[in-house]
Amino acid sequence: MSRRLLKELERSYGFDEVAIVPGDVTINPELTSTKMSIGECTFEAPMLASAMDGTVSPRFAVMMHEMGGLGVLNGEGLYSRYEDPYSILEEITSMPQSEVTEYLQQVYSEPVKENLIGQRVEEIKSAGSTCAIAFTPQNTKRMSPLAVEAGADIIVVQSTVTTARHQSRSYRGLVFSEMIESLSVPVVVGNCVSYGVALELMETGVDGILVGVGPGAACTTREVTGVGVPQVSATLECAAARQDYFHRTGRYVNVITDGGIRTGGDLCKAIASGADGVMVGTPFAQAEEAPGRGYNWGMANAHAELPRGTRIKVGTKATLKEIMYGPTSVTNGTQNLVGALQVAMGMCGAYTIRDFHQAEMVIAPAIKTEGKYFQLAE
Repeated sequence: MSRRLLKELERSYGFDEVAIVPGDVTINPELTSTKMSIGECTFEAPMLASAMDGTVSPRFAVMMHEMGGLGVLNGEGLYSRYEDPYSILEEITSMPQSEVTEYLQQVYSEPVKENLIGQRVEEIKSAGSTCAIAFTPQNTKRMSPLAVEAGADIIVVQSTVTTARHQSRSYRGLVFSEMIESLSVPVVVGNCVSYGVALELMETGVDGILVGVGPGAACTTREVTGVGVPQVSATLECAAARQDYFHRTGRYVNVITDGGIRTGGDLCKAIASGADGVMVGTPFAQAEEAPGRGYNWGMANAHAELPRGTRIKVGTKATLKEIMYGPTSVTNGTQNLVGALQVAMGMCGAYTIRDFHQAEMVIAPAIKTEGKYFQLAE
């Protein structure tokens, strides 16, 4: 008797399962351009620091600007809840692991102070830096105008999973097209992992989408809910939506791979898969200048009923400049990330990020282990 399965499953791939094929033409790395733009804001490095309290403070956002990237401040984090968030940060990073989730739930139950939103934006802008600030969908309508009024350049609307058709009994869902019309700055929205959702979000007028559900080192969404798609496949899906939308409308929307990026190789594979930039948390949390002092934690870690993150000890490895541009003596790919991208682009003959989207990729499950016996044995 033949049987029919309830559903057929597609194979999806993460960074460790694919490789980039060198091009037929090569160029010197210094001839490549790694620039990306969001609205009128242009960045020399296609890297955003995640809106995580252990990663981005107002001061760190300023430093990201100085390095050519973009630091995204969590508009509903400790910096907008407390006049002095640094004493709270010290507590978070010093207490035992067994106590930290309960403490996070406690400190994040403090209401957001609307005046602090504007104050933190002004701290970043007063240094001459581009300011991006993130809010959850349920609070965006109320809080984003406050940030824009204070001078924010980019609004990020971010939750674990975001769609253009969210339904709720408790409130009228956020209508992105209405919000975008009411704001005078670019809007980046996330997170999503599929062609259909990405396309619908683009049609609302957003300037960028964040790709990724649960890949971050401090995120436990995949373990808690079973929901997520590996980042290479997710990026390919959303990039396909971007291309179809662009060909139909002539309007280009940035695809930003968010999470799961640890090394230069991961960064390069994300861009080759169609990303215009990447959002990075833990690698930046390892910077000497990061506010988490060698720790990082997921923003859903403090959820009152279903925590979906954990505090992780990432250590302090190098300065922000060394992580982004070197110089470095580390050989595992975790430093000089922009340099790695330029070398990979040169190997593929790609002058620009969009050129690099055309690089050929292959499924290669042995890419990290082939011939590496002695490295793996150490």
